[in-house]
Amino acid sequence: MYRVATTALVAAALLPSAWWSPVQAQDADLEKALRVLSTTPLIDGHNDLPWAIRTSEVAPHDVEAADHDLRGSTPFHTDLERLSAGRVGGQFWSVYIPFEAVEEGAAKVQLEQIDIAQQIIEKYPEALELALTASDLETSFGKGRIASMLGMEGGHAIENSLGSLRAFYAMGVRYMTLTHNGTLDWADSCCDEPRHGGLSEFGREVVREMNRMGMLVDISHTSPETMHDVIDVAEAPVIWSHASARGVHDHPRNVPDDVLRRLPENGGVVMVTFVPGFLTSNEQATIGDVADHIEHIVDVAGVDHVGIGGDFDGIDSTPVGLEDVSTYPALFAELSRRGWSEEDMAKLAGENVLRAWRDAEAVARRLQRERAPSTRTIDELDRTIGDDLRPESSPSTTSSTSLASRMVTSSRRCAISSGRRSPCWGRFRRNGRPTGTRKGSGVSAR
Repeated sequence: MYRVATTALVAAALLPSAWWSPVQAQDADLEKALRVLSTTPLIDGHNDLPWAIRTSEVAPHDVEAADHDLRGSTPFHTDLERLSAGRVGGQFWSVYIPFEAVEEGAAKVQLEQIDIAQQIIEKYPEALELALTASDLETSFGKGRIASMLGMEGGHAIENSLGSLRAFYAMGVRYMTLTHNGTLDWADSCCDEPRHGGLSEFGREVVREMNRMGMLVDISHTSPETMHDVIDVAEAPVIWSHASARGVHDHPRNVPDDVLRRLPENGGVVMVTFVPGFLTSNEQATIGDVADHIEHIVDVAGVDHVGIGGDFDGIDSTPVGLEDVSTYPALFAELSRRGWSEEDMAKLAGENVLRAWRDAEAVARRLQRERAPSTRTIDELDRTIGDDLRPESSPSTTSSTSLASRMVTSSRRCAISSGRRSPCWGRFRRNGRPTGTRKGSGVSAR
């Protein structure tokens, strides 16, 4: 198995020649990083390869296209050789869909993205293996394969239906990001006009049902008020699959310190992302900026509450030193140079996320003994939610048509805003381009 190779000689053979040098071969900190990653699965919280394939200019949607063959060189941040070099042991593959998918049917587009991700996993059985539990992940790692999990990004995909939520879990989805950059009928986003002061009552029921199933609640992209509400209601640890620290860089996609201070009570984990715009206001982010965010979260929340969520293949630019999935060992070497112990590096790499996942599974087993699947509806719990944006002819907020009409209304509000970008700007265009293209480094990054 490649993960047990910790000597500089074998490491040099595995890592890309452009990244490896004789000087680095003698780097005791890099050797220490490789030693940790040979025994602890490096679990990344967010990789957008399925969306990159869907929106590929060469062969959109086509996992079988020659240019998308992960056994060779790809135009992406990700392929099998670089995953191996990066010592990736577990990957949450994001099955992101844009908020605008409600216009054609958010659940339909979500099913298509799950299908693409499943095709990717099935195509490379020698390297990738579907993992539905924390135990599955450890088993796959022990066999030398990359445990592959699915993560939904945006609760608009469930179309205000707990039955849809359960169906996606049955298909293998193991976390759901409650919002993307648009506020939903039941949860406020980081980057849109708030409507609920966090979660509505139906939003709280979504969290309760996710806890009952054992689906991790991901609160990346949500507003601070939503983060607090989720922690208030959650019985299991929460995660941020790809976020950073607002105490280092004041960006709406990052986690404020008052939220970080609550993580010891919840057990949650912030998986630090590599999106340059979330890391620094400087023109170029660096590997040191990522390390700064990691260390700030450790200082505020503790070393048991931090992980890695690179967001590769969902961003156009990367920090210097973290150009693709082969470069994770360099980040751990940087932390070693800052005095990190092997024990703490192992927690960051994957032990924290594994612990949170196991705890969520234990909570689910208990809750499934205590209560049946929820049959509550958004109309029952929230009643008149969204009346200010719902067309008079629409009888209910439960349909995707309602969400689409609200999106169009909000888009008009963006268009007539007086000379400045409305908070909802990122929902409809990314870096001046229509949504659906690869995300950039600003608010809109997936």
